[in-house]
Formats: sequence, C-alpha cells, structure tokens
Amino acid sequence: MKNKVVWLFSILLIAAMLLTACAPKEEAPVAEAPAAEEPAAEEPAAEEPAAEEPAEAGELQIPDIEDGKFNVALVMLSVHDDGGWSQAQYDGLQYLEANVEGVHTAYIESVAEGADSEQVFRALSRKGFDLIFGGSFGYMDSMEVVAEEFPDIGYIHISGYKSNMKNFGNLFGAMEDMKYLAGMLAGSRAKTDGATKVGGMATFPIPEELRLFNAYALGVQKTCPECTVDIRWINTWHDPIIEREGADSLFDAGSHVVMTGADTPASALAAADREGVYGITYDWSGSCTLDVCLTAPYWVWGPIFAGITEKVMAETYEFGWHYFEASDGGVGLYGFMEGETPQPGVADLPAEDVQAVRDLLAQMLAGEFTRFDIFTGPITDNQGNLVIEEGKSFQYNDIDQFKPGAPGLECEYGMYWWNENVTAELPEL
Repeated sequence: MKNKVVWLFSILLIAAMLLTACAPKEEAPVAEAPAAEEPAAEEPAAEEPAAEEPAEAGELQIPDIEDGKFNVALVMLSVHDDGGWSQAQYDGLQYLEANVEGVHTAYIESVAEGADSEQVFRALSRKGFDLIFGGSFGYMDSMEVVAEEFPDIGYIHISGYKSNMKNFGNLFGAMEDMKYLAGMLAGSRAKTDGATKVGGMATFPIPEELRLFNAYALGVQKTCPECTVDIRWINTWHDPIIEREGADSLFDAGSHVVMTGADTPASALAAADREGVYGITYDWSGSCTLDVCLTAPYWVWGPIFAGITEKVMAETYEFGWHYFEASDGGVGLYGFMEGETPQPGVADLPAEDVQAVRDLLAQMLAGEFTRFDIFTGPITDNQGNLVIEEGKSFQYNDIDQFKPGAPGLECEYGMYWWNENVTAELPEL
C-alpha cells in the first residue's frame, strides 16, 4: 500500500512539473505576437514616401527649384572640386548664375553613368528644372530616354553624339585645337632635351579620344618630326591611382612628356618624382600648378552655358549638334591665355616654336584656324595608308565617329586611325 501511495504521489509530482514547464511555452507566442506584427503593419507606411517621392534618386538628394526663376541643373560624374573635368563645369555653372539674370542653378555630383544617371535626370525633371546639362559621355542614352518623357524640358549632353532635334541636344567644343598646340609644346620640349618619345594617357576607346590624341600627335609632328607618340588606354575618366600608374608606365617606357586625357593632374605628379621630364594636365585651368607641368588644355564652360541658357529662355535655341570653336571662348591653353604666364618648362624652348604656338593660338581665337584645318591632308596613318589627301579636310561627321556609315552621321573618312608617329595599335571596336 505504501508503495502504491509513493508511486501515485510521484506520478502527481511529475505531472505538476510537466504542467509548470509547459506553461511558459504556451504563453510565449501570445506575448510575442504583437511585437512580431507591429513592424509588418508599419512597413507599407515606411515604403510609400520612397515610392512616391521624386526628390531623391538612390542616395542622392535632388535639389529644389526656385519659383519665378529659370532653373538650370548640372549633373556631374565626379565631385565639383575634383581639380579637373567636373570642376571646370562647376565653374561654368557659377558663371552662368552670376551673369544671366533670372537664373537659378543647382548641381548633383558623383552620379554614376548608366541606370543611376537616368534616375537622377528623371528626378530633376519631376522637380521642375527647365534645362538640364549632363556632364559625361556615359549619360547620353539616359538623357535620351528621359528627354522623350519630358518634351517641355531642355536637355544638353556634353560630349557624345546623339540628339533628337527637339529638346535633347549634344554639346562639345574644339579641344582639338588646344591639344594640337599642347603637342607642339611637347614636341619642342622633347627636341630641345634630345628626346624622341612622348606619351599620352587615353581614357576610353571612343572617337573623342582618338581625335584628341591624333591632334596631339599631329602637333608633336609639327615641332619634332622625328618624335614618336606612345598611347596607353587607362579606361577611366577619374581615378587618381590608375592615372598615376598609367603616367608612370609611360615615363618608364621612355616618354619625355606625358599628356593625360583624364581628370587628375597625375601626369604632372608623376613627372615631379623624376628628373627632367614633364607632364601636361587637362580640363581645368587650375590643374597646372607644378613647375614640371608644361601646360594644360582646359575648358571654359561659363560663356557657353550662358549663351545656351539665354537662347533656351528665349525659345530660340536649336537642339542639335552644337560644337563650338575656340573663337567662342570655350577652350584655353594654360600659360598662353590673357593674364597667364607660361610655365617654367616653356621658358627655355626655342623662341620660334613658342612664337608659332602663340601665332596659331591667335588665329584659332580669331576663327581663322579651326579643328578642320588640323585635320587637313595629307595625313598618313601608322600603317602607311593615306588617310586624307592633300587639300582635303575632315568635316564634323568625320571627327565624331570611327568609320563611315553610322545612321544620321554619314561621313567620308572617320576617326579610326592613328597618325603615322603613333606607335600604339588601334583599339578593338
């Protein structure tokens, strides 16, 4: 009997323990359910503003317009104070607001090419900007798409080659002129120092880069017929490390002067770490500060932006292919423009070479010598082929595409060639 009581008591005790152990597990879901459900109930409310808000594109904040003003926006690939391409555009935007009455300007920096830029252009359009400048080659297709969606807004793409002839236009300028003059200085510097090789860092294999470096090579040939030109592709517009590596590579291979087609002053920085060599920077007048910087072909966007904006405001601007000349005031050569002093590396060059640069620059600024005069025959490529015969000149379509036959840009010659003094191979298309 005693054993039965003990056994019964044990059973009851075990049952009580099991009930106690199970009780919290039954209550836990009840206690946690409201906490688990609250975020789910709040999620739609958190998502709705992001889906409807046109003021943001990704992580970039879209600036506001000013009521009663003509609102102009600039989209830039790099930061506004990058010391190169974007900074020159930023300076142009400041000039625009200071010199055209009734205009409000804004900018967005560090916008990647491709899908990101399309979101930015669309967000700016929704904000109500009247005119939008896109400052990089890779914005071209994105601007084209957005321009069709907002036919009452003006879009200007800097570089590239597309236009819809309605509200989406293409803008560039005669930088070939300044690159040609820079080549003349590079050739003169090499010849003076007993060198026979100069170099150039090209960004991407697009017609723009081939024509600019062919202009450079033709300038080198003018003052140093025996010099060769080494070209390296770096496949970036703005990367200080890659640009520096490219410059070092060219100097290591024997280039006496290296010109860059990218944003940073890497060519001059690399030259400063060596003896007796020189760099040529690009894009911004403030990029050529070191003594080893020979010169800098640079952009002056202010007068160009102002002129376009005034015409768009007056509804007289024709959206198409706008390619301004040196005489329009949109390009310069550092050390040779009004108020500038030539760099130390120019001081001891042959007087006749320096004067030839000055004389030709004066002709360019007066509209008496253009980029088409640079690309006038006879020109022979580095395979021994006659590119263009004597007395004939390239036309606009020839310098803006690789080969004849592009729809809407028919041409006779094209820019898929290297001048005879270039030792590089052509990029694969």
